[in-house]
Amino acid sequence: MTCFPRTLSILGVALLTACAAPPPLAVPANDPYEPANRRTHGFNQAVDRAVLAPLSGAGGGIWASPVGEGIGNVAGNLSMPAAIVNKTLQGRVEDAVHNSWRFAINSTIGIGGLFDPASALGLTPRGTDFGATLHRWGAGEGAFVMLPVVGPSTERDTLGMAVDLVIDPVGHILPVPERHWARGLRLASRLGDRARFSNSVDSILHESADSYAQTRLIYLQSRRYELGQEATDGAFIDPYEDPYGD
Repeated sequence: MTCFPRTLSILGVALLTACAAPPPLAVPANDPYEPANRRTHGFNQAVDRAVLAPLSGAGGGIWASPVGEGIGNVAGNLSMPAAIVNKTLQGRVEDAVHNSWRFAINSTIGIGGLFDPASALGLTPRGTDFGATLHRWGAGEGAFVMLPVVGPSTERDTLGMAVDLVIDPVGHILPVPERHWARGLRLASRLGDRARFSNSVDSILHESADSYAQTRLIYLQSRRYELGQEATDGAFIDPYEDPYGD
């Protein structure tokens, strides 16, 4: 998966910490590019305010409807081949097989991923990316970077995103125009995330006293948690946990 969806997920669940200040990072942020990063963050705020927020709200309640759920299901199914490749590269064969079964079931019985019968069978997604693969291989996090439109990342994860674009089987197997439709569905899914978590995203991105520092903290804390780098004392946020407990 790309960093953009991860960013939206992190922002979306961040307010589960209520209004309390998040705990400090066990390892402080390495941010030598902070002046440039803050400028990029300001640009991203402007893009969100002028483009993403209006687009995500244009569909009204569609994102909470079966249509919105179907879009999210298809987009998630399209991310599975890349996750299978990365799980294999990480040596996590059982996870790769698990994701393969999930992809096969949802692509067939689930009608191309429109429905999600695999989850009902216990085959919930085990997502990953090449940034996690690099971590598995021993690569360090590197400096924190704020990418235009994409959002917060690190040097390692930025390289990982670039490699994911190359190794994603969907980008090679699907012909044109189906390849463009797949990218469009993924973008629509991200807009759906923006719509579902609009209040939380607005609170952090546009209403925080220092939204840059808050975004950096939440991203690094969540990413390190995901990779098993931070202690899990109950104060850390799992960006992929269902906020409603369903």
